[in-house]
Amino acid sequence: MEYLQRKQMKDKKKSLKESIIINAAERVFERVGFKNAKMEDITKDAEITKVTLYTYFQSKENLYLAVTFKALQLLIEKYYETIDHNKDKTGLDCVISIFDTFMSFCEKNFLYSEALLDYFSMVRSTSDGTNEAKLTEAVKDSIYYVKLQDIQNLPFKLTVKEIERGKRDGSIQTTLDPMLATLHGWTMVIGYVKVISASGMNATPLFKVSLKELKTLNLKIASHMFRTRSF
Repeated sequence: MEYLQRKQMKDKKKSLKESIIINAAERVFERVGFKNAKMEDITKDAEITKVTLYTYFQSKENLYLAVTFKALQLLIEKYYETIDHNKDKTGLDCVISIFDTFMSFCEKNFLYSEALLDYFSMVRSTSDGTNEAKLTEAVKDSIYYVKLQDIQNLPFKLTVKEIERGKRDGSIQTTLDPMLATLHGWTMVIGYVKVISASGMNATPLFKVSLKELKTLNLKIASHMFRTRSF
């Protein structure tokens, strides 16, 4: 019993230290960007020594993956909250709310949106991680890369499940392929995310079109795609 208590205290202390380091890395990445960030900057922000930092994270890439994992976890939590909030509404209502949730999440978290885009770009370019020749040693050695692989498909699966519910309740056309529609919606949202990641929500409107209007249009197009019988 005493051994278990000591182990639990040790694990709790380790988890707390990791959180402190990850939060410090977030602040540094937000200030100067991932490429310009230095491990020394993170040690100063976290108020720890280099030895402590490298004990927990052996590379800047590993830290960035830790931030990415945190981002994906938070996004998935938002998905679950959205699904629960829309459980008494139609499947279509829930799917459109999921897309809205994703865009809103990225609006409020530019670093998270960039990290997620970088991760999924890496996944595509390495054939879902199977082409290890294209992965750096830091990525291959990262436990957070393994953790990300475990949950990377969950946002898609949750969306597919709600599309299937919409097909059953009649709010979504029955001929629609759930995964194809999910990927179409995802790419639409990714386009919006890339725009806000590059310019920010307060940037000068593109061609006199505000990003808020662009977001509204994206949701309308998605809704039409799911409803229409001629698709």
